Amino acid sequence: MSRHITHDRSYDTVDRDAFSVMMDVERYNRRSDAFDEIISATHDHFWDPLNPVYVDFSQPFDIDNEYIMPPEQVPELSGAVYDRLDEGQRIRLANESTRWGVSSILHGEQGALSLSASLCHILVDPGAQEYASNQAREEARHVTGFAKYIAHRWGSAYPVGDSLGSLMEELVLAPEVYKKLVGMQMLIEGLAMGAFANLHRYTNDPVLKRLVQLVMTDEAFHHKFGKIWADRTIPKLSEEEHCIVEDWAAKCFETLLFNLTNIRQKRAIYPQFGLDWEWVRDSVREVYRDRDSKRRNDLKDPTNIMRVLVKTLLNAGIITDRTRPLYANWIDVDDLEREEGLHIGEAIAADGIEYLKELNKGRKVIGQKPI
Repeated sequence: MSRHITHDRSYDTVDRDAFSVMMDVERYNRRSDAFDEIISATHDHFWDPLNPVYVDFSQPFDIDNEYIMPPEQVPELSGAVYDRLDEGQRIRLANESTRWGVSSILHGEQGALSLSASLCHILVDPGAQEYASNQAREEARHVTGFAKYIAHRWGSAYPVGDSLGSLMEELVLAPEVYKKLVGMQMLIEGLAMGAFANLHRYTNDPVLKRLVQLVMTDEAFHHKFGKIWADRTIPKLSEEEHCIVEDWAAKCFETLLFNLTNIRQKRAIYPQFGLDWEWVRDSVREVYRDRDSKRRNDLKDPTNIMRVLVKTLLNAGIITDRTRPLYANWIDVDDLEREEGLHIGEAIAADGIEYLKELNKGRKVIGQKPI
């Protein structure tokens, strides 16, 4: 089906209701080896969010008196907002902003879980199907991990933002496989790697630091699934198909950027501090207008969330001169193209895998618990 835009048998699909195709005896012997390496590596990054050996959620953190993320990482704590609040309110506002961000991650992980499960219904290749089911399992433990973290720190999550919720619903329900792979496996997974790298680098909470590193050990492989699709598909696209994929990527980028930076998406936070969200928005905008050069320098930080995402699209050959100006409004694309080597998220994930290999050495399993 041309609308799926795959160009490689490894990503062939059928209608989600065509289950009889899955029982075709010839299909079982047409397994691609494209995903064997990332499937076989699963045991290298095994972890269990229900076992404190891996991450102990009961470790205390005083959210009323300590910043989970430093105040300079919280856009609201700039300009007029900072001046209006006392120090205790600043800490609480910063931590509520972190709560909103981690809640968005939790919702994103649920989206990734549901999307991976949906791929199992439409991917024909047994290897691709096994990979998708494997990812669904890993996304499920991410949902458990972030749900437990939020429960221990705040009790409950914030609702999903309007833009992120709409995008994930569109991705999960989309029949076109290219939308799922570009939107989730490349963009949202790329966004996640940037977000996790940022949290890992700056957080003062050792539980959050450990959790995001463990999640990154999985996400690095999920990201590769989308990269395999890009490597096997992008060079074979017609000009029309490339425009379709490129425009879809740009649309997803703008939606994710809007969810990340638009104060309106976080409007549930501010009434408890006596603040109007529009006033908060205007105060943050004023600071950015006055310090545009500083904002540009901040965006060059290798852990910047959007930089990881844009580099993924650049490396895949999805961004051309047609859409380059859109990304250049936020990222120095020329500078990004000159960068070589691993981005910091991949380095953190690699360290996490080595940690898990050592932790899991000689592991025997009784039920769910390593002994």
